[in-house]
Formats: sequence, C-alpha cells, structure tokens
Amino acid sequence: MAAAAELQGKYQKLAQEYSKLRAQNQVLKKGVVDEQANSASLKEQLKMKDQSLRKLQQEMDSLTFRNQQLAKRVELLQDELALSEARGKKNKKSAESSSQLSQEQKSVFNEDLQKKIEENERLHILFFEADEQHKRLEAELRSRLEVLETNAAQHQAVVDSLTRKYTDTIEKLQNDKAKLEIKSQTLEREAKDCRLRTEECQQQLKNLQAALGSRLEESLCIINEKVPFNDTNKLKCRGYDEFKSAQPLHSFGTRIGSNRYNALNVPLHNRRHQLKLRDLAGQALAFVQELVTALLNFHTYTEQKVQIFPIDSATDTISPLNQKFSQYLHENASYVRPLEEGMLHLFESITEDTVTVLETAVKLKAFSEHLASYLCFLRKILPYQLKSLEEECESSLCTAALRARNMELHRDMKRLTAVFEKLHTYVSLLALPSTKPEGLLRTNYNLVFTNIATGLHGFHDILKDISKHYSQKATLEQDVPTATQKLITTNDCILSSVVALTNGVGKIASFFSNNLDHFTTSLSYGPKGGTEFISPLSAECMLQYKKKAVAYMKSMKKPFADSVPYEEALANRRVLLSSTESREGLAQQVQQSLEKIAKLEQEKEHWMLEAQLAKIKLEKENQKLKNSLSGHLTETIQECSVMPNVAEQKKETTEKGLREPIKSTSLAPDVESREDLIKNHYMARIAELTSHLQLADSKSVHFHAECRALAKRLSLAEKSKESLTEELKLASQNISRLQDELMTTKRSYEDQLSMMSDHLCSMNETLTKQREEIDTLKMTSKGNSKKNKNR
Repeated sequence: MAAAAELQGKYQKLAQEYSKLRAQNQVLKKGVVDEQANSASLKEQLKMKDQSLRKLQQEMDSLTFRNQQLAKRVELLQDELALSEARGKKNKKSAESSSQLSQEQKSVFNEDLQKKIEENERLHILFFEADEQHKRLEAELRSRLEVLETNAAQHQAVVDSLTRKYTDTIEKLQNDKAKLEIKSQTLEREAKDCRLRTEECQQQLKNLQAALGSRLEESLCIINEKVPFNDTNKLKCRGYDEFKSAQPLHSFGTRIGSNRYNALNVPLHNRRHQLKLRDLAGQALAFVQELVTALLNFHTYTEQKVQIFPIDSATDTISPLNQKFSQYLHENASYVRPLEEGMLHLFESITEDTVTVLETAVKLKAFSEHLASYLCFLRKILPYQLKSLEEECESSLCTAALRARNMELHRDMKRLTAVFEKLHTYVSLLALPSTKPEGLLRTNYNLVFTNIATGLHGFHDILKDISKHYSQKATLEQDVPTATQKLITTNDCILSSVVALTNGVGKIASFFSNNLDHFTTSLSYGPKGGTEFISPLSAECMLQYKKKAVAYMKSMKKPFADSVPYEEALANRRVLLSSTESREGLAQQVQQSLEKIAKLEQEKEHWMLEAQLAKIKLEKENQKLKNSLSGHLTETIQECSVMPNVAEQKKETTEKGLREPIKSTSLAPDVESREDLIKNHYMARIAELTSHLQLADSKSVHFHAECRALAKRLSLAEKSKESLTEELKLASQNISRLQDELMTTKRSYEDQLSMMSDHLCSMNETLTKQREEIDTLKMTSKGNSKKNKNR
C-alpha cells in the first residue's frame, strides 16, 4: 500500500509537470506562430524590394542605352564640325556666316550634352545608393530570417522531445502502476498464506518443544544414572538435588576436581589468532612510534620556549625555576625512548609459533615499567611547568587574555598527568596475569579494556584542548612588542608537535576502540572444559605438540613433481593450440580430398564409357569408309569391261578416278597416326593441367590452414594484448598512486628536515652561548684564583 501511495504521488507530480509543460508548449507555439508571421511579412518585404530593384535595373538599362545614343550623336556632331571647319578654310567669306550658325548649334549641343551627362551621373549615384541599401537590407532580413528559422526549429524540437519524453514517462508509470497493483494483490495473498503457515509452524514448534523437553529429561536421568564421570558438564538431573543435600562437600569437591583436571588439557593453537594479533601489534607499534616522536618534539620545543620567553637567555639570565625546568626537560629522551623500545620488544615476542595471551605476554610488564618511569618524569616536571606558567602570568608583558590562556594550559597540564596515571594503572593491571595470575580476575578483562579505551578518548580530548589553547596563546604572544622571530618559530614548532601528538593519540584511541571486541575475546583463552587461564607451562607444552604435529605432517607429505615454468607452459599452450588447429585443418583437407577422389572416380567412369562409345563409333565409321571404297572400285571395273573402246579422255578420267581411291587408301594410316598424336598431345596437356590444378588445390588448402592458424594466433595475441593492457593500466594506476605517496612522504620529510634544521640552528646558538658563558666563568674563576694567590 505504501508503494501504491508513493506511485500515486509520483504520478500526481508528473501530471502537474505535464500540465506546466503543456502551458509552456502553448506559449512556445504562440511564439513560433508569431515568428512565422514575422518571417512571412519579411518575405513579402523582400519581394517588394526585389521588384523595386528590378525596376531600377530596367531604368538603369534604359539610361545606359540613352547615354550610348547621345554619345553616338556627339561623335556625329564632332565629325560634322570637323567637315565644316575644313570647308571654312576654302571659302572664308561664306564660312563666316556658316561658322556663326555652327557655333550656335555647337553651343546648344554642348549645353544639351552637359545636361545629359549631369543627369546620367545623378542617376548613377541614385542607382548605386539604392543598390547598396537594398543589399544591406536584404542581408539583414536574410540573417534575421535564418535566426528565426533556427529558433523555430529548436523550439519545435524541444516541444517534440518533451512530448515524447513525457508520453513515454506517463505510459511507463501507468504500466508500473498496473504491475504494482498486481504485485500488491499477490503479496496480500502471500501474506495470508504466510500467516496460515506461521500458525501451523507455531503449533508444530510447541509440539516439538514439548517432545524435546520430555526427551531431554529422560536423557539427563540416563546420563546421571549410567555415566560415571563427566568432566565438561555439571550434574543437572532430578536426583542431583537429593545428592547435593546428602553430600554437599563431596559434590563441590567433584566439581572443583573436574575443573582442575580440565585445566590440564592441552589447548588448541590458533594460527589465525596469532597472525591477527601480530598485525594489531604492528599497527600499535607504528602508532606508538608516532606518539614517541611527537612527545620528544613537544618536550624539546618546550625547553627551547622556556629559554626564550618571557626572558631570553641570550640577553638576560632566566629564573632558577626555569633553569631547573629546562634541565629536567633536557632529559626527556631517556624517559620517552624506552616506550618505543618496550613496544618493539612486545611486537617481536608475538610470532606465528608462539601463544600470545595475557598470561604469556611477559614483555607487557616491561612496557608497563617504561610507562611508569615516564609517568614519574611527568610528575617531576609538572610542578615546574605550573610554576613557569604562573611566573609568565606575573610578567609585565603578559596581558589579561594571555594570562587566561596560561591558566587554561595550567589546568590542561594537570589533566594530562592525571590521564597518564589512569592509563598506567590499567596497563599495569593488564601486565599482572603474566606475573601474578591471581592478581586480576578473568571477568574483569572486559572492564579493564573498556576503561583503557575510555582513557585514550579522554587523552585525545585533553590534547585537543591543549592544541586549541596553545594556538590562541601563540597568536597572542605574536602581538607582544618584544616578540622575536625565534619566539614565533618556536611557538609554531610546539603547535605542530601538539597537533601531531593529538593526531597520533586519536589514531590510537580509534584503533583500540575498533579492536576492543577482539582484545576482550581473544587475549585469554584456556583448555577445553577448564575455567583457569592458560599457563606458560601449558603454552610450552602446546607448542611442543604443535612442532611434533608439523614434523609428522611434513613426513607424511609427499613431494610433488617439478612443475613446468610459466613461460614454457604458455609457449607449449600456443604450440598445442596451433597443432590442434593444424590437425583440424589436415582433417578437413583429408575429407575434402576424399570427396574430390570420389568425384574424380565418378568422372573417370563416365569418361571411360564415353571413350568406349567413341571407339565403337570410330569402328563403324571406318567400316563404312571401307565399304564405300570397295563399291567405288567395283563400279570402275565394270565400266572398263562394258566400254573397251573408250577414248583417251575417258581413260584419263578413269585413271584420275583410280588415283583418288588409291590416294585415300594410302592416306588412311596417316590420318590414324595424326589422330593418335593429337590424342596423345591433349592427354599430356590434360595430365599437366590436372597436376597444376592439384598443386594449386594443395597450395590453397595449405594456405587456408595457415591462414586459420594465423587467425587463431591473432585472436590469442589480441586476448593477451587486452590482458596486458589491463595489467598496464593497473600498473600505471599503482605507479601514479605510489608517486603521490612518494610526493606526500617527501613533502613531510622536507617539512620535518626544515623543522629539525631550525631546531639544530637554535641548539647551536644555545651551545655557543653556553660555551661563551663557560669561558667567561672560567676566566673570572682564574682571575679570582690569581687574586687570592696574590693575597
């Protein structure tokens, strides 16, 4: 029902959007119609301008024609003027009167010509201006028309796409609605069926519980009556209460004895548990190393700050309190470094072949002792640190805001020492099972680990407050008039070390909280059926049995034969694939050759039959030829006997007739030999062609097989290429990631080196000052000793 309501809401939203889009579509259609009307009006204006342009062109053509006529008229008049001048030379008298007339006519023609030229020039200017204006207007109208057409097309495309999209969406939603309705009906039916089934299952469950309860009671009675000793379960039968009331001490002693006996069982060695603990110990070692580095930097830069502010040791003598405080801070490495060493020894003691529980973690005691020595160091420097802050507040350079920040740091330092004491207490409790197993009950393990996690989170919160207050203090100290660059740099170094310390403690707290369940469940386990912890003796016994089991398994394990190298296996696989491919190709070739042989056998039988038929036909033709020749000879003999007195011409004809059959009979063997030669030639030619054809077929089959093998190799090469490209992409990604990590580590190392170089410079300066002070003190002591001797 919820899905149907949600679908109905979606459908209503889509209907509202569709109505909005329909309204927008109407507006767009109206705009498209207006733009179409504007484009039509512009087209009409364009037609009008074209018509006016055509009229002007016609007028221009007429004017050019008229201009040409006038030019020809002027030429004729000039020719006439030249003729009249030539005539005037001959008769000057008559020329005077005619010259007057010609000059008048010439002046008239000149005026007329000048007017026509001016009119033509004016018309040319008007035509050029009109043409330019028409072209400009036409270009503007065309560009506007193109813009309007593109806008109209875009609007139409948007409208079409929106209509298609929302019609599809509406159809899809309607289909989904119908499907969901059907699904809801089916689910309702299934829910009814499930209710009926649950009722049946509940009834069956009640019956089974009753049956199992009765069987359990019977089994317990049988076990208590028949089993003489059970080292894993307590007695729970109905006769146990009577036995307990009759002999309570004996029953209690039996349970205690069974637990003690079960404690002697050899526990199981969990290799996965050891690997997990070693991994966690490695992470803890890395976090402790970061913490040690941050603590060293914090104490060192605090020592440097004490020597600079509020009184700089380079210009004036600092107070005895700060001198003592600086001396104690100078010894911080001897207390902080052992923490890292103790954690490293604990990490090295956790291996795959050991059993790591709280009862066997002997190195945890050493780490607890190192933490106790560092706690003593913090207790030793805490009063000096608090007094140093109070002395700084009493200084004339300290403002009210700076004094408030100093008092906040005063409280934070007390809290920091208190949280270290709390952590040391719980760590020392965890170290008790390895030295005094009765010092910590197994039921308190969970509570101790939970309190350590809470203490680490409190430690992180305190360091956050210290970082916040010290950053405010550093900003206020920068505004002090006597603040030097050395003080600003030292404050920045202290702030960076506090931030690093905060981040390191935050990592440790989150790490401990995330693995709290693993610590509480896996750091102490014992033998099966026992209630005591695992002892170092049982752990040693378990490791001995593990070594024996490993040796036995190695003796039972048969060595495998040497495997083929990977590259050789790949090469053999390619050869095998190519050989199988060639074998398949050869099988196909054999099959094709068998089919060709069968076809050739059929053709051979066909042509043998054809040859026999041709031979029979040849014999028949030879017989006919012989019969025809013999008949022709008999006819000639009869003619000779009937007509003996035939003329010489007839004899010549008979002789010619006799010569012809004789020639034909003599030519018969030549024809046969010629046919044999032709036959042999064509047979040889056929044999040669068949051999060439077979050779070509074999070559084609061979090339086809080679092409198939090459295609197979090409596909394999493409697959290997794809796999190699994927590997190359992964390698490039790994390279880029490693380069980024390298850049970040390089940057961090550079920052650390710059900080260390600044620190070394400051330490060198302090050393030089101390040496100078020592030299001056030696000189003064020598002078005092000389004076005393002189006295």
